[in-house]
Amino acid sequence: MVADIIDITRALTTDPENRVPHLAFQPDELSDLPVLDMEQVETAYYLRLTVMDKPGVLAQITGIMGEAGISIEALKQQEPEPGETSASLVMLTHRVQEGQMNKAIRAIEEMDSIQGSVARIRVEYLD
Repeated sequence: MVADIIDITRALTTDPENRVPHLAFQPDELSDLPVLDMEQVETAYYLRLTVMDKPGVLAQITGIMGEAGISIEALKQQEPEPGETSASLVMLTHRVQEGQMNKAIRAIEEMDSIQGSVARIRVEYLD
């Protein structure tokens, strides 16, 4: 009841053109955007994977990414701990369709030199 009284007072004492509307949006500002299939969504990705520390593995991974049409923005391979045979690889991609990324990740995970699965996070930029 107190909240209702506050709402009524606020509505009577503020400029109607500048107050927050009910449900916090202007009905005339709504637009009907199409909902895309997830395979068509475009975003950048952060990928983390554990790879065998041997020559040619990075070339195979970047080759798969290139065949899928995925451009790499940044790449960092961590130095393996002494006595370890695997290294952590982190990649940041440019914007790409989810379907292309799914295809590339499936191919990468099928490689013998990859340990476990590829961890991915979608990256969104607020322009």
